[in-house]
Amino acid sequence: MAVNNPPTAVTPPRDTAAIALRERAAEYLVRRHRFRWPEALPWIACIAVFFLFPDRLTFGSQVLVMVLFALSLDLILGYAGIVTLGHAAFFGLGAYTVGLGAAKLGWTEPVSGLFAAFFVASLGGFLSGYFLLRYRGLTLLMLTLATAIMLQEAGNLRSDLTGGYDGVPGLVFDPLLGRFEYDLYGHTNYIYALVVLAVVFFFVRRIVYSPFGQALTGIRENVRRMHAIGSPVHWRLVTVYTIAAGIAGIAGALFTQTNAYVTLTVFEFENSAKVMVMLILGGTGRLYGAFLGAAVYMIMEDYFSKLSPTFWQFGIGLLLVLAVLFARRGVLGVFEQVGDYFAKKKGTKS
Repeated sequence: MAVNNPPTAVTPPRDTAAIALRERAAEYLVRRHRFRWPEALPWIACIAVFFLFPDRLTFGSQVLVMVLFALSLDLILGYAGIVTLGHAAFFGLGAYTVGLGAAKLGWTEPVSGLFAAFFVASLGGFLSGYFLLRYRGLTLLMLTLATAIMLQEAGNLRSDLTGGYDGVPGLVFDPLLGRFEYDLYGHTNYIYALVVLAVVFFFVRRIVYSPFGQALTGIRENVRRMHAIGSPVHWRLVTVYTIAAGIAGIAGALFTQTNAYVTLTVFEFENSAKVMVMLILGGTGRLYGAFLGAAVYMIMEDYFSKLSPTFWQFGIGLLLVLAVLFARRGVLGVFEQVGDYFAKKKGTKS
C-alpha cells in the first residue's frame, strides 16, 4: 500500500534571495564592528608625539581637544546630516561649567568637572535640539548660529559672573586623580586629554556602528523614506544632538582645564566655523577624519601664524579651497582612494 508523503515546502527563489541579502547585511554590520589595523595608526602617532616632541605637548593637548570637538560635530554632521553653525555653544557651556565651578564654587577636581560639563552641555543640546531640529536647511543654520550668539551675549550681560570678554583667568585645578601634578611642558595635560579622547572615541564608535547609528545614516540619506517606514526621526535626531552637545561640552571643559582660563570667545562663530573647516579637511562621516582634519588645521595654523602673523588666514583659506576642489572627501578620502588604487592594481596582477 502506497503511503502518500506530505509535499515538502519549496522556498521560492525570491525568499531565498531575500534571506541571502539579510545574511550578507548582517555579516557586513558585524564586520564593521571589528577593528582594522589602520585604525591603530592615529593612536600610535599620538603616543609617538609624547616621546618625540616633549617640549610641544602644550600645543599637542590643544590639538587633542580640537580633535574631540571635531569628533562631536562629525557625529551630527557626518552621520545624521545635521548642519549647524552654532556648535561652539556647547563647547562654551562645558568650558564655563568647569571655569565657574572652579572660580565661584571651589570645584577644582578635574574628572568630576568633565561629567558636570557633559551634563550641562547635554541639557543645553536637548532643550535647543528639541525645538530647532524641527527645521532644516538655511533656517536651521541661522537658528543654531543665533543660539550661540545669544549665549555669548547673555554671558556678556552677566559679566559680573562670567568676567565678560576678560574671562576667568588664573584657574587652579587639583592634581589629576589626586596624584599627578601639572607641569610646565604639559605632559600631564597631554596624557589626560589623550585618555579622555580615547574613551569618548570608542563610545562614539559603538554608537556609529550600532542599529541606532545605521538609522542616523538612513535619516541623512533619505529622511522622507525614514518617515515612511515609521522611524522616530525627530527623537533620534534630538538624541544624537544631545550626545554630540555633551561631547562638545567635554572638549570645552578640557580646554578650560588645560589652559587654566576661559573667556567668552569660546562661544564665537569663529570657533564653530573652525571646527567645521577641520572636519571638511579631514573628511566627514569617517570618525578618523576628525583626527586628520584637526591635526592638519592646527599645525597649518601654527605654521602660517609664525610665517605671517597678519595674513596667516590666507594660507588656511587656500588650503580649504584646494581641499574642496581636489579632495572633496577630505584628506582621509585621499588616503582611501590611494589605497583602493593599489588594491585594484594588485588584484589585476594576480
